[in-house]
Amino acid sequence: MKNIFTIAEKCLYHSDIIQKIQLTHHAKKLAESNQLSFQSADSVLAITKTKFPEHPLLLKPRDMPRRRLNSELGKAAFFHALAHIEFIAIYLAWDILYRFRGLPDVFYQDWLSIADEEAQHFTLIREHLHEMNVDYGDFPAHRGLWDHAEDTAADILARLAMVPRCMEARGLDVTPQMIKKFKIQDDQKSVELLTRILNDEVGHVKTGSYWFKLICEQRGLNYEEKYKELIEKYYVGKPKGPFNRELRIIAGFSNAEINWLEQRA
Repeated sequence: MKNIFTIAEKCLYHSDIIQKIQLTHHAKKLAESNQLSFQSADSVLAITKTKFPEHPLLLKPRDMPRRRLNSELGKAAFFHALAHIEFIAIYLAWDILYRFRGLPDVFYQDWLSIADEEAQHFTLIREHLHEMNVDYGDFPAHRGLWDHAEDTAADILARLAMVPRCMEARGLDVTPQMIKKFKIQDDQKSVELLTRILNDEVGHVKTGSYWFKLICEQRGLNYEEKYKELIEKYYVGKPKGPFNRELRIIAGFSNAEINWLEQRA
């Protein structure tokens, strides 16, 4: 029987893109047929040793070029940036299940399902890029998401607060506006792709909220206060609004949390 942590290690510490996608889908199928072990025995490798592909070139967020959607180059750059977010999201899902041991099997099953969906998203966006004669790696990208993973590698609550409940939740705020822009351009393919991703991402953030609240409850912590504490500790600057209250509520945020984010923005 295959072990989920062995597969996670291969996904995180080898840089081949195709292998990572195939392993992710294979692991999901193994889990669905009860052929995957969630028994933890091996040691955990350092997050700083994680392997990424040689391309794209990774820049600091402030050094990324600004492009507009009303040009073919701008549209290609937008979807390349989105492909990079989804690619790193595969790593993020694998890393949270690899790094934090001793949790119920369903925790690992949840994040494996998310890794599988992120891999689907990446593949769909990459195909969309190919239709624009662009491939993943042709533009620079930034490593902001992964910086948050490294910062929170020793604290499961910090990871849940900063990745699904902060950085990924931002997609719930901005993606509906991007969908409207592509509707105006009558770009139905882009609208369908972004709508699919948005619907799945609501579920991903909801999973992060569920585990954040559960672990807080198990530790006797008020999850709303703990969320504020962790965002203030790990997020540099002010949270970016506006916030999509409707989608964030569906994804497990409380009105009090959203009110606090709006006050902080």
